[in-house]
Amino acid sequence: MATKQRYETCCVELTKQTPNEEERQTTAAIYARVSSHNQIFGYSLEEQIRLSRERCKIMGWKVSYIFKEDGISGSTLDRPKFQVMMGKARQGAFDVLVFWKLDRFCRSLVDLVNVERELRGYNVALHSITESIDTVTPFGKFNFRNIGSAAELERDLIKERSRMGMKALALKHKWPNKLPPLGYDKKEDGKLKINEKEIKLVREIFDMYIKLRSMPQVAFELNKKGVETKRGNRWTTTAVKRILDNKLYIGGYEVAGIQEDVEEYKTIDKKLFKKAEKLRYRYNEKPKEMPKERKE
Repeated sequence: MATKQRYETCCVELTKQTPNEEERQTTAAIYARVSSHNQIFGYSLEEQIRLSRERCKIMGWKVSYIFKEDGISGSTLDRPKFQVMMGKARQGAFDVLVFWKLDRFCRSLVDLVNVERELRGYNVALHSITESIDTVTPFGKFNFRNIGSAAELERDLIKERSRMGMKALALKHKWPNKLPPLGYDKKEDGKLKINEKEIKLVREIFDMYIKLRSMPQVAFELNKKGVETKRGNRWTTTAVKRILDNKLYIGGYEVAGIQEDVEEYKTIDKKLFKKAEKLRYRYNEKPKEMPKERKE
């Protein structure tokens, strides 16, 4: 079959397979990446592709696609050509993905394991030229399972470090997320300060709920007035409930297992908060037992 070259913005498609071949040859795709235009020796795109082609020739694989990422960081999977490659894999366009070195493909072991699992679902194997990553063979799959175990350990260590970091922040009454709740701003030191304009809206939501006795109705009224959430979205029942549930408004700081009363974070009268809380749980209260004299 004559080789047909077609150059696209997403990748280079080199050959097309005849679907009715009796003995279908294994088709390969090559992925190459550099994060800087200055990486010209050893890491250059053309050198990675040359070495990958040589490996495919040795293995008897026909190269169908070449995906090239130029000047793209490997710290994320959100790369243009990488995503196109995954799309082609979903379509069953190739059988094995070849790359020169692991850090050209995935920087994180966790990402590598997740991508391999997804590709396995498409019947696509991985093959690294310079490392023992080759899910084409049983031995290669065994090695990859060891890598998977290391990735699981990495995930656990990251979670543990994250928990420790969160607890350290919580002990100082700092806020762990970039975006604090409605009614607060985050200071440079990580602590919260009251946003008077937003807290006025918070109080209005409590008053509206006590009057209307309906969270969907409160959301409807807010949207009707053109009021947006802190993230700039429309109000929903869930968004209203999140406000009414948040004990931070009465000083209840609860982060990473730390529960303390922080006076400087109090913005709502406790009686108002409890009144709204009682109203929300009114249907959960058990009916009072009928007096004996009325039963008889």
